[in-house]
Amino acid sequence: QVQLVESGGGLVQAGGSLRLSCAASGRTFRSGTMGWFRQAPGKEREFVATISWNGGSTYYVDSVKGRFTISRDNAKNLVYLQMNSLKPEDTAVYSCAVRMIVYGSTWYGTVRDYGYWGQGTQVTVSS
Repeated sequence: QVQLVESGGGLVQAGGSLRLSCAASGRTFRSGTMGWFRQAPGKEREFVATISWNGGSTYYVDSVKGRFTISRDNAKNLVYLQMNSLKPEDTAVYSCAVRMIVYGSTWYGTVRDYGYWGQGTQVTVSS
């Protein structure tokens, strides 16, 4: 029922900016929490940012606070991740996903609470 497609990745210099987009389809999009995640080579997937169904609440991992902004446009079925002041440590494959499991957790949940992963988009930040 849900399909996600990420775009907007690329190669940038440290201090540069990128805007990632996640195009979503499916009945649950407008009522679901959406998240951006990333996975670097040899590392497990980690949280980057999440946004509640109506955009009223957001969560960011400490390492991106003040630099990244997550937003959504439910009318267009799009979720964005604006990334500013990029650092080499931000280099990873970025994916979006829908929160699937809600019981026994916070509103934004954990990595394992999400599903319908997109293919991901590569972000590379050079020194």
